Amino acid sequence: MTGQADSVYVAGHQGMVGSALVRALQRRGYSQLITRPRAELDLLDQRAVAEFLASERPKHVFVAAARVGGIQANNELRADFLYENLQIAANLIQGAHLAGIQHLTYFASNCIYPRDCAQPMAESALLTGPLEPTNEPYAIAKIAGLKLCESHQRQHGRNYVSVMPASLYGPNDNYTPGQSHVLPALLRRAHEARQRGDAELVVWGSGTPRREFLYVDDCAEACLMLAERAYDGPPLNIGSGTDLSIRELAEAVCETVGFSGRLVFDASKPDGMPRKLLDSSRLLATGWRPTVTLRDGLRRAYEVAPWR
Repeated sequence: MTGQADSVYVAGHQGMVGSALVRALQRRGYSQLITRPRAELDLLDQRAVAEFLASERPKHVFVAAARVGGIQANNELRADFLYENLQIAANLIQGAHLAGIQHLTYFASNCIYPRDCAQPMAESALLTGPLEPTNEPYAIAKIAGLKLCESHQRQHGRNYVSVMPASLYGPNDNYTPGQSHVLPALLRRAHEARQRGDAELVVWGSGTPRREFLYVDDCAEACLMLAERAYDGPPLNIGSGTDLSIRELAEAVCETVGFSGRLVFDASKPDGMPRKLLDSSRLLATGWRPTVTLRDGLRRAYEVAPWR
């Protein structure tokens, strides 16, 4: 993107990542924002997506649309997660190319790295080992999208860049029971436990896995910086560089919502990957830094949670 007059299409603008991108673009004065709700544009419809992109021909496309969910949804809806995320990525990336769109940012995921990946996880670790079984279909779809971007870079000279964020959270997160990720799930359940006056809060898994979290607006700012600088290199991790255990996260969530009961860990439930800490040294070398601490981010997310 070369200026605020550029047209920018954000796919998935009603989701957590897409809405953060819209907020960041508006803060920077971009006035030519293109969005379409699902009722007007079905991203699973190849022809509709291709015709839309050919008609609008935005300067830059952000592919923030995806079928997402937590460990339970990923593990149970494996075909849905694989098919829908493959289709969304293929339709938008290939459609952008066919429409002659030169610039695109694709959101992959930190789950694309091998289950037993050396920590912190560098971009070079991709495809060096087996994936975490509980989210393998989603990860495969995200890897396919990344490789499609990479292939368009090499074959057609397109500036199609992939980013792999840490575990994101913030406004417009998915809090649906059974479908949400660990942080929003804990935030809602701790709030409801406090309201009921429960003596304990059950947390899935052993509490020992470690995760890295990033406030979604910090991620959006990083992506806009890359787009404005016309970054055209290999995929980039976007993370804070620090992680904590699920037990520590649960304690921080309880402090945020004011729940003073006891934490109980249900080890019969899956833990997922033992650790997911990104090596974001390449991005950090550009000068970008996250600005929102986990404590502040939890407070902000809790304040705007739709179920309060």
